[in-house]
Amino acid sequence: HVDLSESGGGLVQAGGSLRLSCTASGRTFGGNTMGWFRQAPGKEREFVAAICCAPGRTYYADSVRGRLSISRDNAMNTVYLQMNSLKPEDTAVYYCAAQGGTAYLTGLPRSYDTWGQGTQVTVSS
Repeated sequence: HVDLSESGGGLVQAGGSLRLSCTASGRTFGGNTMGWFRQAPGKEREFVAAICCAPGRTYYADSVRGRLSISRDNAMNTVYLQMNSLKPEDTAVYYCAAQGGTAYLTGLPRSYDTWGQGTQVTVSS
């Protein structure tokens, strides 16, 4: 059984920062792509960032590029999302996801096999 567990969400003022963590248990994802997605109330889930392989190729949604940064620690089986210069429109539940057995650097949700439960990020204006 594989689990992804997110942490680090919370309430922050606009312009502030948060760092989300996602730790995998049950298997390692060192050679596979891991990603972050988010879903705001009333909206569909959208891609945020992905990281693949070593030394860690990355891919970002245009709306977050330059403000959010994805990284991974394969020894800890953990992926991070550093979020800076946060805006109210970044408010959403953030989900960690992992591909199983593949390493596609993609923002397509159907490419990811395992999902976490999500962590709430709220940015106040």
